[in-house]
Amino acid sequence: MLQRTLLRSSRALRSAPRLTTPSSAIRQPLSSLQPYRLRPLSASTRWYSEASAQQSKPEQPSTENAAKKESEEKGPSAEELLKKELEAKNKEIVDLKDKYLRSIADFRNLQERTKREVQAAKDFALQRFAKDLVDSVDNLDRALSTVPPEKLSATAVAEVNKDLVTLYDGLKMTETILMQTLKKHGLERFDPAEQAEKFDPNVHEATFMTPQPDKEDGTVFHTQQKGFLLNGRVLRAAKVGVVKNS
Repeated sequence: MLQRTLLRSSRALRSAPRLTTPSSAIRQPLSSLQPYRLRPLSASTRWYSEASAQQSKPEQPSTENAAKKESEEKGPSAEELLKKELEAKNKEIVDLKDKYLRSIADFRNLQERTKREVQAAKDFALQRFAKDLVDSVDNLDRALSTVPPEKLSATAVAEVNKDLVTLYDGLKMTETILMQTLKKHGLERFDPAEQAEKFDPNVHEATFMTPQPDKEDGTVFHTQQKGFLLNGRVLRAAKVGVVKNS
């Protein structure tokens, strides 16, 4: 049995086709064979390869971007919330301080205005009464001016009626006391012709103008009606005559 198996194997090997090498290849000397040379890659090919390699690589997100994205996903931190709240409180404090200062300024202005109004009401409360009283003072002044000065001299007293002198003295004392009382309440009479004052349209009313060679132009030389001041304010302007030489 073993012999049959070996015989069959030998027959199969004989009948198998044999590999033949071409004679030209065998005859060609080894010196004629050229070594294989690697062709270097060009710069463009290398750049394209690197670029394509970089494009092929997935971009790795940086640490900052990742942290930022993570913080956005988580929302504002506690520090940011406290900072925003502090800014809002500071803004509110500034607003309240501005309103407080404005309120103080308005209150002080109101105090000053009220004080001035109260003082003005106090100073000029007698204005209407003073205007009505001025006419009575004028009449008293006219009554005293009707008595000539020569009839009040010492020689005239013995010859003329003493009752006239007594009446004049009584009226003069009444006028003096009345003017002192009015002056205590701010009402004061003035006569511009006594001191030859310059004409002032704010306190004087020119009724006539006449030349006076010995006086300067614009000087008050005659008082037709005396003026009155109430706490420095003109209650009634004085009616005067003014010098006009030109």
